[in-house]
Amino acid sequence: MSYKISAIKAFTDNYIWSISNKKHALVVDPGDAKPVLAFLDEHALSLEVILITHHHYDHTGGIAKLVERYPNVRVYGPYNPIIGGITDRLSENDTVHITEFDLSFDILQTPGHTLDHIVYVNSNFMFCGDTLFSGGCGRMFEGTPEVFHASLQKLASLPPNTKVYCTHEYTQANLQFALSIEPKNEDLLAYHDWVVSQRKRENITLPSSIKKECAINPFLRCHNTAIKQSLFNTENSTIISDVETFAKLRKLKDNF
Repeated sequence: MSYKISAIKAFTDNYIWSISNKKHALVVDPGDAKPVLAFLDEHALSLEVILITHHHYDHTGGIAKLVERYPNVRVYGPYNPIIGGITDRLSENDTVHITEFDLSFDILQTPGHTLDHIVYVNSNFMFCGDTLFSGGCGRMFEGTPEVFHASLQKLASLPPNTKVYCTHEYTQANLQFALSIEPKNEDLLAYHDWVVSQRKRENITLPSSIKKECAINPFLRCHNTAIKQSLFNTENSTIISDVETFAKLRKLKDNF
């Protein structure tokens, strides 16, 4: 069954992802209903499904108005009573089948940015909210370094061709930080040049892929000897754990 994935821009740098065909639409993390409704009206689409990754308002704030317009919409999300309007609550190893697009998503729990965070994954792509960004990861608001690192490694182990649809246009800023950590990473340097050219034209930099992120994203490269030696100013990287490396990276990025 044919469908397309579109980015609906919201706020300053959010993307509300949409899957649509000629009649139906699904949206991911609608923090604002207004641009979603405009998109649906422009393309004469009926909203059938909403996918929520976590409770932050810029991902959930539009649910109520969308449900008001489309009272039969199915709203999937994590087990968190803070999020109003959820019709189907999901946890690790659940599967969601979207009949309108003949698509199925497996659910991964990825605590770290928030404790309730989930990711929707299928064989070709994933909607990962604020867990993983291109070149970075979400701030650690509720998790611990151990928990967040484990969540990111779960995503890093997905098939390399998995496309990464995250929720913010943070790529250029993330790569500036990544280059401060790995200034000689040739994959990172080439990707940075491409991203800069894209943003100069105000083009989107997403989706990324797991293969690309494993090559350029320092938060997926905490096992890298050169990164450990650079961060901790030591030649003996074997005494430094991957979790310690992640914690140091996250702290540095918070203040970058």
